[in-house]
Amino acid sequence: MNIRQKLNQFAQYQRTMRELNALDARQLNDLGITRGDIKNIARGNYAR
Repeated sequence: MNIRQKLNQFAQYQRTMRELNALDARQLNDLGITRGDIKNIARGNYAR
């Protein structure tokens, strides 16, 4: 993976973190996730 891909991957991680952290507990619950799941989801490591 080259540096450009790494930077794009990091930008996507930050965007996902920002968007999920902006949701309230009810919205997260509607999606079936908790605040503790957000980092794993943003990293792409979320498994049900």
